[in-house]
Amino acid sequence: MADAAAARLVTTLAAPLDHVRKTADAPHLLHWPDARPGSDDGPSAGLRRLLVQRGDTELIAVDPGDPDAAPVRFPAPWPRGFGTCTVAPGGGLAVFAGVHAVRAVDPSGAVRWEVAHGCWEGSCRTLHTTYEEYAADRRHLYADSGSAVFSADGTLVWAHIRGPVAASGPDPEALDEWLVIDAADGRVLGRAETGTVAAGSDHVPHPDPARMGLCVGEGQDGVPLRWGRWDGAKLSVEQFCDDERILTGVSPSGDRFLTVTHYEETLGVHRIDDGSVLSELDTEHVVPRHPEADPDDGDADETIWDYECGFLDEETVIAGTSERDGEYGEQRHWLVSTAGAGMRLTAQVAYPFPISGVPTALGDGTWYTVSEAGDALHVWSR
Repeated sequence: MADAAAARLVTTLAAPLDHVRKTADAPHLLHWPDARPGSDDGPSAGLRRLLVQRGDTELIAVDPGDPDAAPVRFPAPWPRGFGTCTVAPGGGLAVFAGVHAVRAVDPSGAVRWEVAHGCWEGSCRTLHTTYEEYAADRRHLYADSGSAVFSADGTLVWAHIRGPVAASGPDPEALDEWLVIDAADGRVLGRAETGTVAAGSDHVPHPDPARMGLCVGEGQDGVPLRWGRWDGAKLSVEQFCDDERILTGVSPSGDRFLTVTHYEETLGVHRIDDGSVLSELDTEHVVPRHPEADPDDGDADETIWDYECGFLDEETVIAGTSERDGEYGEQRHWLVSTAGAGMRLTAQVAYPFPISGVPTALGDGTWYTVSEAGDALHVWSR
């Protein structure tokens, strides 16, 4: 039986938009590791966080460290559900990674810059110039998507797009590309093919603004994992883990990264320079059977990790089994030590009230959970 580690509630952050009525996504915290001074939209030194929430017509960003700060509202260039979005560490610029373009918008709604690209709807080869061109086409409602994120210092935007970049002209053979974009003016500084055919993707920032992780979902075909390095002149891309592992986090030092296997049975810590596995932890014989499961339910003998987990600090990972646990009752989270030669499950997190969903690590010893109703974030520490 694992020990219990008490979770201490640090703060509760109310969602700025009404998620309950399904007019907005659930809120989440953007966070950047070891943020450094950069552009006008870059952060000050130290860990930077923004509470963000996408509504039907706008994206809202709130500085959770300043109770007197007014929410920053960015008018959305297209409806919710068409792509993804992010905000600069300084809170002054939003980037929307849409079906046909990556667009940067300031709080007034003015377009700071735009990089048009191939359409994410799989059968469409049109280089669209506006959302309105496909707004009434049902196929585009279910388009695949890429993603974009700001570097830790706010000076670069890393964007995963469906090729080609529109400025290059039509290319019916183009697949996915990875771009490094100047956050100030939208210039494409670097481009590289990812060798993927994405249904969706997520970026995982590194403390070094010139490095970035990318996890690409290809459905049953796998989860390609890419590491990018921008040297100021060229974007180099490395492929790790044979498309079998989902990238979930980077250690605060930037020396290691964390994965979970495609079928969620094993966590892994890897060396960031070459992707080699340093240690692994399988749920079998480690995570106990759910105490509320029916004794005759054989499926309860198999526990799986959640798709999301991360580093609390350099030697501690927080991971959940909430996806499977939810079938039986209480959703459980676990502390895992990565110190030494192997990974060890050290404790089950004991919360003062029921929680829901996955834990999201913030890299400074804290993590957050989203309320079941999606109307608040709870930030925790040990």
